[in-house]
Amino acid sequence: MIEIFYSGGTIIVRGGIPLTPPNFLIYDQRIEAYRCYASQYYALKKFLETNKIPFTENVLNPLEGNIIERKKLELKEYQYEALDAWLLNEKRGVVVLPTGTGKTYVGIAAIAANKGPTLIVVPTLELMDQWYAKIKEYFNVAVGRFGGGLKEVEYITVITYDSAYINAEFLGNKFLLLIFDEVHHLPSEGFRQIALLSAAPFRLGLTATPEREDQMHNLLPTLVGDVIYRRSVVEMKGKYVAPFEVVRYYVDLTKDEAKRYEALRRKFKSFFEETGIKLDSLEDFYQMIIHSGRDKKAREALLAWNEARKLALNASNKLLALERVLQEHKGERIIIFTEFNSFARMISIKYLIPEITYKTPEKERILTMDRFRKGIYKVIVTSKVLEEGIDVPSANVGIILSGSGSKREFIQRLGRILRPAKDKNAVLYEIVTRNTSEVNVSYRRRRQALSDLFD
Repeated sequence: MIEIFYSGGTIIVRGGIPLTPPNFLIYDQRIEAYRCYASQYYALKKFLETNKIPFTENVLNPLEGNIIERKKLELKEYQYEALDAWLLNEKRGVVVLPTGTGKTYVGIAAIAANKGPTLIVVPTLELMDQWYAKIKEYFNVAVGRFGGGLKEVEYITVITYDSAYINAEFLGNKFLLLIFDEVHHLPSEGFRQIALLSAAPFRLGLTATPEREDQMHNLLPTLVGDVIYRRSVVEMKGKYVAPFEVVRYYVDLTKDEAKRYEALRRKFKSFFEETGIKLDSLEDFYQMIIHSGRDKKAREALLAWNEARKLALNASNKLLALERVLQEHKGERIIIFTEFNSFARMISIKYLIPEITYKTPEKERILTMDRFRKGIYKVIVTSKVLEEGIDVPSANVGIILSGSGSKREFIQRLGRILRPAKDKNAVLYEIVTRNTSEVNVSYRRRRQALSDLFD
């Protein structure tokens, strides 16, 4: 009889396979047995059962415990629909909902429906603490946190992607349900091991933007499951979120900035003309970065490109446009988004606006967000930190002074100002420097994002 068992993130099959083995099984000559990733446990069992091949197993060793509901969970219609779609898809798949529309509650409902030991994987310590608090609010159950110095493994465990990656083999057979918050992080080369080395048969991914620039989102069906439910912001506008608009302002470089920008652009372009190198894709650009480590001219060209980009993103005339928007929305709750910490700091100092960057100490960040939530602070400025992984108090005005131009970044920033349907309308301003690469990048990415939102 065939024996299958868990071993360090893989499943070993001893006893031979009487039929042609499925392609995910690889024969390991070192142990004279077949082996596959633990994530194939579900598919392996189906193969054996479908072909009526008798087997014994020692794969899952789930944590013992039980879940008692402490508080009734009230879901909105679309959250019920997402949960039903997941249950109908054999408890596997990705749910895509806009930022701020309650993806966490879909996860909590999935835990309640499944009732088994659950590992919740999150990208930040802030999200770890938020999930921990929500689980404690709705369930009477042992809850552990794993990350930031904590190493608690309980019936429901909330863990960071970094910690889950390091401990994937140890945790791989202890849970029946995996929930990946901000699941777009999962396909990265390291983090995907979390899913591959786990035998958990049930999986749920949550995100507002599953697509990745490197196209690695195509791995999600294998790692978690297909996208089983998706709602756009526009579908929910009016009924679940307040109406919103996106407004774009253009500014010009100053004469000195324009002169410096053109000199840097010429230096960058001449390198490609001389070498014949083309930048037709993101991969080409990555290769350029690698090449710059060995080639002085390539490094100088890359530095010129980076400085030109900073000039466009941090154009001084953007501050005049910022002042107009701040004056127009005086007294309203506003979040200003920048690409660079230095620009956020300069705005903070010039206009006496509290800033939040990755350099902001935790206690200061918590205090700033609390005062923003209470209305003591009406405006805050940030560089990327508030785009995901932090519970952001409600604002109705967003100002994008600079950014990477990615579709995900745009949607995440829009999500930070979305408000419940009965609240005041939201507006997202983009301030873009005319006659620079920012216009083309911004237009292309925003067009992709808005196409997704309005289709």
